Amino acid sequence: MYKIERKVKLAENIYLMDIYAPRVAKSAHPGQFIILRSTKEGERIPLTISDYDIERGTVQIVVQTLGVSTLKLAALEEGEAVEDFAGPLGRPSEFIYENLDELKGKRLLFVAGGVGTAPVYPQVKWLHERGIEADVIIGAKTKDLLILTDEMRSVGNLYIATDDGSEGYHGMVTGLLKKLVQEDGKQYDTVITIGPMIMMKFVALATKELGIPTIASLNSLMVDGTGMCGACRVSVGGQTKFTCVDGPEFDAHQVDFDEAMRRSGQYRDEEQRRMEKYKDHRCRIGLDK
Repeated sequence: MYKIERKVKLAENIYLMDIYAPRVAKSAHPGQFIILRSTKEGERIPLTISDYDIERGTVQIVVQTLGVSTLKLAALEEGEAVEDFAGPLGRPSEFIYENLDELKGKRLLFVAGGVGTAPVYPQVKWLHERGIEADVIIGAKTKDLLILTDEMRSVGNLYIATDDGSEGYHGMVTGLLKKLVQEDGKQYDTVITIGPMIMMKFVALATKELGIPTIASLNSLMVDGTGMCGACRVSVGGQTKFTCVDGPEFDAHQVDFDEAMRRSGQYRDEEQRRMEKYKDHRCRIGLDK
């Protein structure tokens, strides 16, 4: 059992949890993920690591309640525990293997959307701890859905975009990206993007137009997390890759995002049926009254 040391509500339906898992914390790197089960009968949930503390032995995750399994996970409180917590899994971000002096000479921009902000944070923090200041764009529909902005400001140069203009740039992250490059004169050697699949697709289209190499994290495709189920197959440069074992990060200009979006929605109907059944059960036993 893995104890929940801390739980914080970041925004509507979005929760941060620190899980006591010292062996995972000791081995974790930016870009990797874990798989947990909240109960013995629970579904396996892959979640990208959003931070880790070796001294405290904790691994931080951010959960958005989109289905029955994440609802059950989010219902757990501090002091309770999850049944299984396996990791770290997947390949770390490539830049951690680069020569540090060469990396310090690079200009990096991270583009995060929604809960994609969570896995961006440990990457920017890792760079900051080594004297490398990266630029970060966080996008959300409205300011109430922005998460980890204070944490991100402490480790990087933060820019915010909201669809409704309630904070920062009024518009999409791609609009802000183009503004930084075309109007403000920013130059970047690499863009790293994490967020909704449709957002990453258009970030990749924008950076291809601007001639900036781009990496996308396809963590939202993962199901089993070990390469056994095949649900996370994705075409990259015409070759089939498995997000969980070959990624989750890939060359964004080589990813077939249309195929990836179709694959990410393959369980949507089943998830909806399970959610309706779950809500009906809770209503019958009086938990929703």
